[in-house]
Amino acid sequence: MEERTERETVFANPDGATFTLEKSVAPVRVAAQGGGWVEPDATLVKKTDGSVGPKAAAVGLSFSSGGTDGEFSGGDNGMSVGKCGSAVIGGISYYCGSGYVNRMYFEFDPGNLKGKHILDARFNVTETWSFSCDARWVDLERTNNISPSSKWPGPTKLDQMGDRNVSAGRGSNCSPSQPRAPIKFHDNAAEPDENLTPTVRNFAAGKISRLTLMLMAKDEKDTVSWKRFDDDAVLSVDYVGKPAKPSAIGLVTGSSQTCTTNESAPAIATDPTPALTATTQTESGGERGASLRIVMSLDKKTGTTWTKAVGDMLVPSTPVGDNFKATDSFSATLEENTVYRYRAWTRSYYGSQYLAGPSNASTTGWCYFKVDSKAPKPPTITFNATGPYTLCLPNACVPGGKPGQAGSFTLGPAAGDVNTAYRYKLSTDTAWSAYVPGATVKIAPVPPTSGTITLDVAAKDNNGPGAENSVDFVVKEGDGPVGRWNFHDTGNEAVDSSTTDPKLQDNAALAGGAVRTTQGRRGEITAKPATETTPAEKVTDSGLSLNGTTGYAATAGPVIDTRASYTVAAWVRLGSASQDATVLGQNGVNRSPFHLGYEQSTKKWSFREATADTPAGGTPSYQRVSSKNQALPKVWTHLVGVFDSAGKTISLYVNGELQGTTPFATAWAATGPLQIGRAQSSGTYADHFPGVIDEVATWQAALTDVQVKEESRLLDAVKKPSVELVAAWNPAQATGTSLTNSAAGYDGALSLSSGASLVGDELVLDGTAGAGSASGPVVDDSGSFTVTTQAVVDAAGMVKKPDGYRAQILGQRTATGSSWSLWFEKTGTRQEPALDENDEPVIDENGNPVNKTVPVGQWHFGRLTADGTGTSVVSNEDAVLDSEVRLTGVYDAQGGTIQLYLTADPQSDGPITYTAQVGSGEFSVGKGYLGAWGNYLPGRIGDIRIWSGALGDEAQVSDIVGT
Repeated sequence: MEERTERETVFANPDGATFTLEKSVAPVRVAAQGGGWVEPDATLVKKTDGSVGPKAAAVGLSFSSGGTDGEFSGGDNGMSVGKCGSAVIGGISYYCGSGYVNRMYFEFDPGNLKGKHILDARFNVTETWSFSCDARWVDLERTNNISPSSKWPGPTKLDQMGDRNVSAGRGSNCSPSQPRAPIKFHDNAAEPDENLTPTVRNFAAGKISRLTLMLMAKDEKDTVSWKRFDDDAVLSVDYVGKPAKPSAIGLVTGSSQTCTTNESAPAIATDPTPALTATTQTESGGERGASLRIVMSLDKKTGTTWTKAVGDMLVPSTPVGDNFKATDSFSATLEENTVYRYRAWTRSYYGSQYLAGPSNASTTGWCYFKVDSKAPKPPTITFNATGPYTLCLPNACVPGGKPGQAGSFTLGPAAGDVNTAYRYKLSTDTAWSAYVPGATVKIAPVPPTSGTITLDVAAKDNNGPGAENSVDFVVKEGDGPVGRWNFHDTGNEAVDSSTTDPKLQDNAALAGGAVRTTQGRRGEITAKPATETTPAEKVTDSGLSLNGTTGYAATAGPVIDTRASYTVAAWVRLGSASQDATVLGQNGVNRSPFHLGYEQSTKKWSFREATADTPAGGTPSYQRVSSKNQALPKVWTHLVGVFDSAGKTISLYVNGELQGTTPFATAWAATGPLQIGRAQSSGTYADHFPGVIDEVATWQAALTDVQVKEESRLLDAVKKPSVELVAAWNPAQATGTSLTNSAAGYDGALSLSSGASLVGDELVLDGTAGAGSASGPVVDDSGSFTVTTQAVVDAAGMVKKPDGYRAQILGQRTATGSSWSLWFEKTGTRQEPALDENDEPVIDENGNPVNKTVPVGQWHFGRLTADGTGTSVVSNEDAVLDSEVRLTGVYDAQGGTIQLYLTADPQSDGPITYTAQVGSGEFSVGKGYLGAWGNYLPGRIGDIRIWSGALGDEAQVSDIVGT
C-alpha cells in the first residue's frame, strides 16, 4: 500500500505499525492529464509561445525563446564534489580540470513530514564516477539555506549528518569492477557526531524551516577525492503519527460529556461506576495509519491530598484510528461524596512501543466530579411542539429555527426524584444560567449561531445540585444579508452580490472620484481552485478607494427599512484622522437616521442614530455608541452597527467585539439610497470618508454577538479566514540603512540603527544596539493579525546574556510597553562537546574532550514583560540556535486567542486565551520596549511579513506563509 505525490511516496512497512516516507529532491513523477502519473522528461522542447522548457516537470520551468534544444538535467554522470585538478595514480597522470572545488546542495521542504515523529532517517544518492578506485571520504553536512545571494564557499556549515568512505562509478577500470552505486548515509550509533535522524526529527517538528544538506569531499585539497553524484537524492524516513490531546474528554452526560475544571464546583455523578469518555487524536498530518489507544487515569482527594484512585485504564482493547470515541467505566466502585479528577491522553503505537501525547491535565485542566448517589439524577429534557427545534437522533438531525430564535424545552425530574430548580447552558455559552425554580420548568434559550448546538441541563433538590443531561439540535442558517458589495468587479457599479437576481440587486454606483484599489481586505482570492493537474488560480482582491472630499458610492434606492431591526457592516482603512468620516448611511428627507463611522472630536469610531428627520438647518438629537479605544488610521478595522427594534437598542462592534449598547426608541423610515463613504446631513452631503472601504454588508435583522464575530472573521469559500498582506520587509540583496515595505499599496520603511546591517539575505543584529523600526501601528492590535519571520539566534552572543534574558525578534508597542511580540527567552545553559571545522571533537593537551557552554531557551509569542508574567504561547521544545527557523504568530481577535507556529506546527495544543492591548507605537525588529528600549537580539532576521486577519490553522499557515 502506498500514497504518492510528485516528490513523495509513503509505504506501509511490513511490521504493520510504521510507515516510510521518501522525499526526492527532484520530481520522480508528474501528474498526467486525465489522472495518473508520468515520469519527468527533462528534454527541452519548443512551446507554442516560442519559449523552451521540459516536456514534463513538477514546476513551471522555462527559458526565453531563442535558445537551442537540448538536455536539461544532471545527465547520466550528475554533478561533482571535491577538487577537480590533476593527480598521478598508479604511475599514470590524470587530468580533471583547473583545480576548482565543487560542492553539491540539496534542499527539502517539510511537506508531508508534518505531524510525524521520525524514528529513523536515511539519505541516499547515487555516486556515478570516482577519480580513483581507492575509496575517499565524503561528508554530508547540514548548512544554512541556499539563496540567490549565496556565494562560495556557500552557506555556513551547521552540523555533520554523516560521512562515508566510498568509491563507485569507474566500472571495469577497477578490479573488481566498481559500477555506479547508491551511497547511503545513516546514523552510526558508534559515532555520536552523526545526527541525521535527530536533525530530520527537528525538521519534521518545525524547529528547522527548511533542510539544506551539502555533499563535500572531506579533504578538498586532495584531487583524488573528486567524485560525481547524480541528482536523484532521496531522504527516507520511518515514522509514526504523533499523538495529540484527546478531544471530548469528560464524564458522559446524555448525548455529550462534561468536564468541569473547577475543583470547588465539581460535576455530579449519581452512578458509582460512571462512564468516562475521550476521543483519540493525532497531530495534524499524523492521521494516516495511526494506531491509537486512550489512557484514562483517575485520582481521588482525601483531605488535601490527591492519590491514585485506581489503576489506569487502557481503552479500547485493541488500537484504533484517529477520531475514535472511547467510552468505558472503571471496574471499581467509586466512593460516595468523594471528589475525583480525571485525565486522558492518547498513545500512538508502533509495534510494542508507543509515544504518549499530552493530557487534559497538562493543557486544559483536570475534569473534576463527585459521586453522590442521593443527588438528583440526570433530568429529562423535552422538546416542546411549539418550539422550532427537534432532537437529534443517532441517524437523523433535522435543522430548524435560525440564529436568535428562541427554543422551547420542558425540564423535568428523573423517575423518583423531586427537584426544586434547574439550570442550563448552550454549547455557545461560557457560563450556566441562574437556577430556574420549579419541579418542572419551561425554558427558552436563544441559540446565537447556526449549526449543531448542545443543551446541557442540571437539576438540584433541597440537598444540593445533581447530575447533568444533554441533548443536541441543529439550528438552520439565518437570513442572509439583503445587500453585499465587495468591489471585486469592474465598471462604474459595485454589484450587490447578496443575490443573483438582477431585479433584487441594489448595485452601488461609484461617483465623485471613487475608484477601485488593489488594497482589498480579502488579499488574494482563489478564482479557480486547484485540480490534480493545475495549481489554484489566484487574483488580488479590490476595495473602494475614496479621496475624503468628493468620492462615494450609492444605491438607487433604499436597501433596509430603518424602522425594523437591521445591521450594517464594513471593513475600513481610515486614511486620515483629521476629519469626521462616515462609512455608511441611508438617506431620509433631510438626513440619514444612522451614521457608522469616525468622529474627529473624540477620535473614536461610533454608531449614532438621529432621533428624527430634523429639517435642514435644525439641530438633530443623536443617540450614540462610541468605541472603547481611539480609532487607528491606516490599518484595517471591521465596524458593525446594530439596531434591535425589539429591544429598542443600538450597538457598536469593532473587530467583532461589542463596544457598547444604548437605548434608542425613536426609529423612523429613511427611504432614500444607501450611501457608502458619505452621509446626508441637513439636506446635503458631508463627512466624506478618506481611505478604503471594503466588504460592505447590510441585514434586515439584528445580528447576534456570535454572528457578528463570524462576519468579522471574513471567511472565504472554504471557510478559511481571509488575510491581506499589509507589510513585507525582505533583506534579500538589499543595501543601505532601510528596507522598503513591498506590500502593494502600503507604506512604512523599516529604518535600521547602528549595530544593524544588511548582509546577503539577512538583517544582522549585534545584540546590543542593532535594530529596525517602522512608524506604527502596522496592524490594529484589537483586530486579528498574523506575523511571520525567519529568525536565527546567535548562540555565541546569547551565551553572554543572563538567564531569563528575553530577546525580542519583532513586535509592536503601546505607550508604556509591549502590545505583542515574538521573542526568544534564555532559560539556562548546558555543556556540549566542542567540534572543529570538520565536526570532529576538540581534544585538549591532556587528550581529553573539550566542552563548550551553549545557551538554552524557547520561542514565545504574546506580550513581552520585564518579569515574564505576560501571556504567551511557548515553543514545545528548546529552540535550535544558530539555525534558521520560521516563526509565525497569530492573534484571533474573534476567539480572543493567540497561537505560535514553528514552520507550520502549532506550539500549543489549543490556542491560548489572550486580551489585546491596543498599541499606537512603532513596530520594531530586534529590540523591545518595556518603558525603555532594550531586549536586543543577537542574531539574524530574514523576511518579515504581516497580514491583517488570523490564519485559521496549520494548513493555511503552510499554504500562505510557506517555509
